[in-house]
Amino acid sequence: MSDRIQLNQETLIAAIGDSWSPAQVGAAMELLARSEGRFPSGARKLPSDLISAVQRERLMVAMLKAASELGYREANVQAVIERAGVSRPTFYEHFANKEDCFLVAIDTTATRLRNRVAEAARQGGGNWRDRLRLGLEELLRFIATEPDTARTLIVEARAASSEAARRRDDLVSHFADCIDTQARELLPDGRSHSAITASGIAGGIEALLYARVSKGEFGDLESLLPSMMYFVVLPYEGHEAAGEELAATVR
Repeated sequence: MSDRIQLNQETLIAAIGDSWSPAQVGAAMELLARSEGRFPSGARKLPSDLISAVQRERLMVAMLKAASELGYREANVQAVIERAGVSRPTFYEHFANKEDCFLVAIDTTATRLRNRVAEAARQGGGNWRDRLRLGLEELLRFIATEPDTARTLIVEARAASSEAARRRDDLVSHFADCIDTQARELLPDGRSHSAITASGIAGGIEALLYARVSKGEFGDLESLLPSMMYFVVLPYEGHEAAGEELAATVR
């Protein structure tokens, strides 16, 4: 099928842990990519829990792709298994139903995004603005390089179910908490600001990204960085500091 998903080996290894060697993971990927919903005979030579982990990851990636392409409501189990290249029984070995698969995929993606942004921000050391800039750069990079995943997380999760929307809101709240915590720790008067300030900033950034992603506008996302930095810095450091960020070119 032309819509069949292709897993990235580096991402897969990060997702399923380090219990297996890269060679084993690569062999499992190759075998399963050639299968048509059944375990190929060569898979019996590989650990069964490795095969199961790869299949589960295929299903989650396929869920994200189907929801992005069709919308959550139209993305049924058939659409997921066609994109994953697995059988219907295999789907139900891992997930109770479509929503279960969707929620697990959302949780897994949100965790990966949080970790990527946190790791990028740490490279800024003790400089508040550097940490912000690097974290936002990584967020924009994630959206640009994983458009299906980003659309599902930012757009489709809002329309899927109340539980999916809650988890999406939790992700926005997490980033608001990060902004608030770092401002309090790294700015001289950071403690004078209410946590509501960070919540408003995170909500504003989410609204900006939603507007872009919902229309499929994934090109030139890095051009948003100066404006985003201005929006974040303004309430904490004032117009002059925010203006410096607005005038800055993307590094």
